[in-house]
Amino acid sequence: MSQEGQTGREKREIIEVESIESLREALTQERVRAGGLLANWQRAQADFINYKRRSEQEKEETSNLAKSALVLSLLPVLDDLERALASVPPRLTKHPWVDGISIISGKFRAILAALGVSPVKALGEPFDPNLHEAALHEKGKAGIVIRELLKGYSFAGKVLRPAKVVVGSGEGEDEEASASSRP
Repeated sequence: MSQEGQTGREKREIIEVESIESLREALTQERVRAGGLLANWQRAQADFINYKRRSEQEKEETSNLAKSALVLSLLPVLDDLERALASVPPRLTKHPWVDGISIISGKFRAILAALGVSPVKALGEPFDPNLHEAALHEKGKAGIVIRELLKGYSFAGKVLRPAKVVVGSGEGEDEEASASSRP
């Protein structure tokens, strides 16, 4: 073979090697670009999932806020029904209209319970400023709710209205303890 033929072949091999190297470099660059695009897509997907979750959460909070506002406006009606039933004279308790008011009050409480509204426990419980509003202090066990003046209610894990209560002042505890220990 002539030197010219050999040089031509070497040139072709050099060109092939250079083109293979440039292809490898292009492939590497495209892999890096594809990795970046994949990472961006994954980030966008995660952002969308977070947006969707936040949107559902806000929708639920808005719904709960509207429900709690409605319930809060209806609680005085329930209070009035309960006061009316509590003030019925004993001689009238057997009248049908008293039973009717009692049934209405029960239905009202059942509807509120179905919505997730529950009464706040107060009587005999330790005073909790998150659940109770102290209206008075009277003789009784210190820090314990001894009387409930107005029922409190909670909804969706939050207090709608704290219970208005009378809290024991600690006075008369010694008298109560000695009276209960007597035979």
